[in-house]
Amino acid sequence: MSSQPSPPAKPPRSALTMRDMVGALVVLALVVLGAAGLSGSCTFAPTGPTVDPSRLPVVDVPAELTRLAPDSTFPLRVPAVPEGWRANAVDRASLPEGGRVVSAGFLTPDGRYLRLQQGDATEEAMLHAEVGDGPVAARGPVDVDGQRWVAYDGRRGEPIWTTEVDGVRMLLTGSGSEADFRTLAGAAVRGEVLAPNR
Repeated sequence: MSSQPSPPAKPPRSALTMRDMVGALVVLALVVLGAAGLSGSCTFAPTGPTVDPSRLPVVDVPAELTRLAPDSTFPLRVPAVPEGWRANAVDRASLPEGGRVVSAGFLTPDGRYLRLQQGDATEEAMLHAEVGDGPVAARGPVDVDGQRWVAYDGRRGEPIWTTEVDGVRMLLTGSGSEADFRTLAGAAVRGEVLAPNR
């Protein structure tokens, strides 16, 4: 009667080497990366983070600003952004240093995010709310269609632009390009004015 070879036995832990552990980690990393790639939840963006517009909510900015305007303490402007831009948020907040702001967030067609704030707060209060404690370095003036904006360095390297139009302060920030900033700055200044109920 012939004897059957016994199945290979798992080696004891003491027999495992560092090479075995590294090999197991490499296999595990490949499995995780493969699963993330197949699910589409992971992408490589050498120019910085982007946002997939199709996965975010869409907000009707004119309707939301019209809803907020009667209770506002300052006139609101409705920016007429270009075709392909999507709005994903509108909200109102009171700042710790005084004053109120209304914010609207936009996504450009290439997935860059910009936020427009309008308020009756001081420029210093709006900047402080945006960047927190510490000095804010001004980069200088920017002219957009005859309107003077002041550019600052914000958090994470994102620029901040501020201006005042008819007594209302405006602040722009986000990950957009300078062309995107200019587009939103012009659209904000030229926007339809919604007067508050006083």
